[in-house]
Amino acid sequence: MHSWMGQITLTQLLADDAHPQRPQERHASLYSDLLHTVRDLGMLRRRYAYYWTRIGLVLAALGGVITGFVLLGDSWFQLLMAGALALILVQVAFLSHDSAHRQIFDSAAWNDWTARILAGGLAGMSITWWRNKHSKHHNSPNQVSKDPDIGIGVVAFTPDHVASRKGLVKWLGDRQGWFFFPLLTLEGLSLHVSSLQHLFRRGASRVERIEAAVVVSRIGLYVTALYVVLPLGKASAFLGLQLAVFGVCLGASFAPNHKGMPLVPATMKLDFLRRQVLMSRNIRGGAVVDFAMGGLNYQIEHHLFPSMPRPTLKKVRPIVREYCQIHQVKYTEVGLFESYKIVVDYLNNVGLRARDPFQCPLATQLRN
Repeated sequence: MHSWMGQITLTQLLADDAHPQRPQERHASLYSDLLHTVRDLGMLRRRYAYYWTRIGLVLAALGGVITGFVLLGDSWFQLLMAGALALILVQVAFLSHDSAHRQIFDSAAWNDWTARILAGGLAGMSITWWRNKHSKHHNSPNQVSKDPDIGIGVVAFTPDHVASRKGLVKWLGDRQGWFFFPLLTLEGLSLHVSSLQHLFRRGASRVERIEAAVVVSRIGLYVTALYVVLPLGKASAFLGLQLAVFGVCLGASFAPNHKGMPLVPATMKLDFLRRQVLMSRNIRGGAVVDFAMGGLNYQIEHHLFPSMPRPTLKKVRPIVREYCQIHQVKYTEVGLFESYKIVVDYLNNVGLRARDPFQCPLATQLRN
């Protein structure tokens, strides 16, 4: 028996199953039983020391890059600063993600404003736009017509999107897996553009107007500083490299978590635990992967407990994994490079791999 269980045994944890239940009731209770156990073990408590340390280190690193940028002046070594800045902003994005999920503070207002300051003031992105989009993803991961992360775009994620393409677009679509990671070099620019489009749309709220001022000020000051300190060519190279590295690193931390997992038909109803576990994939790799992916490599646990502090996800993993094994819910976990291989293969063959959303492990398991 695992040490995390203490005086709580799996027999006790599953005690409710000893009583006859209708399938609907049994499925509904699966998540509530797990949630109660996790809460009783104190795994939803805030981790203030961890987050304050993390924020402090990120701000110190950002200050170091700014200092280095000023001291280097007109030099091609500034490209090293561009790469470093991109990596730091990825960590800023992870922290704003955690705060938007209310993982850092008990106070909703503290979490919301911390997310706005980190995303808008430091990274130059709208947390309001991102949270609206991300909430829909969490509510319906990989569900057709509901999850915006598999919606219509440059990359086709569903068979219907592939079928609608013709000519050169179809030829590219059949090979889109190979273009996926190069396309992530544009993800940083795309995030800024989407943020501005959302914030300057008609009907934006007062808070969004404030956020718009912060985002525009951050982007304006950043671009101005580049072109004042550096000549046109070096400034453009700095900006392009920073956006490219930022987009690749951020996109590469999100892409392995759901791409290539089962698609859910738009009308299918699922209980919460299966909806989150069966469409998510964990990534193995230890401390380096934990850092590089901002804890998103524990995607199953994050989807089950979105407000759980990042460092606790690793600790709750064995509980969730064993719980899923007992209840015969498939728990998927692979290595980092294997996950990228799966993503590329799926995107190159999306029309074949998921022509019928019901022909997948999810549908097979639910039919039994």
